[in-house]
Amino acid sequence: MNQIRPVILELRGIGKSFGPVRAVDAVVLRLQGGQVHALVGENGAGKSTLSKIMAGMLAPDGGQMMLDAKPYAPSNRNEAEQSGIRIVTQEFNLISTLTVAENIFFNDLPRSCGVIRYSTLNEKASRLLQQIGLDFIHPTSRAGDLPVGSQQLVEIASGLSRQCRLLILDEPTASLTDKETELLFSQIKALCRQGAAVVYISHRMEEIRRIADVVTILRDGRVVCTDTMDSLTTGEIVNRMVGRDWSDEYRRTTPETGPVALRVEHLSVGKKVRDISFVAHRGEILGFAGLMGAGRTEAMRAIFGADPIDSGRIYLHGSQRPSRIASPKDAVRHGIALLTENRKEEGLLLIKSIRSNCTLASMEKFSTAGYVRSAREKKHVGGLADRLRLRCWNTEQAAWELSGGNQQKLVVAKWLSTECDILIFDEPTRGIDVGAKFELYHLLSDLARRQKAILVVSSDLKELMLLCDRIAVMSAGRLVEVFDRKPFDEAAINRAAFREYVHPVHSQEHERNA
Repeated sequence: MNQIRPVILELRGIGKSFGPVRAVDAVVLRLQGGQVHALVGENGAGKSTLSKIMAGMLAPDGGQMMLDAKPYAPSNRNEAEQSGIRIVTQEFNLISTLTVAENIFFNDLPRSCGVIRYSTLNEKASRLLQQIGLDFIHPTSRAGDLPVGSQQLVEIASGLSRQCRLLILDEPTASLTDKETELLFSQIKALCRQGAAVVYISHRMEEIRRIADVVTILRDGRVVCTDTMDSLTTGEIVNRMVGRDWSDEYRRTTPETGPVALRVEHLSVGKKVRDISFVAHRGEILGFAGLMGAGRTEAMRAIFGADPIDSGRIYLHGSQRPSRIASPKDAVRHGIALLTENRKEEGLLLIKSIRSNCTLASMEKFSTAGYVRSAREKKHVGGLADRLRLRCWNTEQAAWELSGGNQQKLVVAKWLSTECDILIFDEPTRGIDVGAKFELYHLLSDLARRQKAILVVSSDLKELMLLCDRIAVMSAGRLVEVFDRKPFDEAAINRAAFREYVHPVHSQEHERNA
């Protein structure tokens, strides 16, 4: 017999527009206590907009919400939280200069005669962190000093710090390790056992299948269907998300590679990158695999001149003389581009328009004697927006108004404008939906066919195996092995990723082989 679950929040015909774009259109949704309800759809399908409406961060244009069968219309996020509805968004809301405890209880700081009682505050935070398995995070640590994954967990702890009827999680595992993800899932299950409802938004199908009871599929702001998770296959979910059969997936055929575009010799950056050497050819996609903290991102930043190197040499475009790259400006001048994993802080100017962001790194191409040639710039940006299927109402729209995946596409567009020959992509598909992900794969293959050298860092090994011609594996700061597509041996790649953590070897012979 099916258990009858109370409806905590009901949405009746909810709609929301931004200019001429209908982001959410006549959405009907029923969220029941004790269940995890997944919201899935392509970027721009309306998932984040809908979650912000439920959390009081946006006001709907039409429709009605009912909380416990009573009208619910919060005017701000604080009102929603007082009603027991909490949200953890993709963008961190932590104040980096405050401690973990201060962030968690920011709206409920214990005071005595107007003075914060820090001993009580830290004790409360410590108890909460222990209850949810985060006892490795100290309540007095400065939030800005924590790793990205720990910051995400503190955000979630803040959401659980007070009464919670409905918890909305928008891409909660994007920055989490497998262990941290397991901690999150255990808390979600505990919350459901207490009768709360959870809305779970993610592009990761394997996570949704594990954690969700019910799934609602959105496309172009409308509900395509709502069903139990067991009733739909992953293929059916993806096909309904994108509105077409996705059985014709990306297939990478290894091309004829060109000459060496990048040669790195004995590159070291403190203890994070230790004496790594590799080459990247024109026309190939070279992947970088490894555990979190293995040094992949640090190596890419050093090559791009974003971080100083301790030792090593970088040779470009077949030259026998090392290039001096002391800054990102030097790197761009030498034909190197870097798409960082932190697109909001390092990749975009969010308050500026799509057009301005797209030509930010290549303005000299669109200006004469200090004046911008607007017609040429607009034509170029419009063409890139069409090519990348950027969802926007026009290219004067501010970057912050775009969905996370479309912001990622905009960063790609910025670097495509530079016509660089060596493109480094660090976690390029993080926060991108399934359809957009395969579009990006095809884009990278197209760039390789145009004899660009492509370097891709990804935490998704299956993605690297699908996309790349070779995979370089880093372990504890060292490049331990490079695998050719023959096809790839997933088990061997995983063993290599753990090598320096399990059996560290520092002999000169090992270094030469690496």
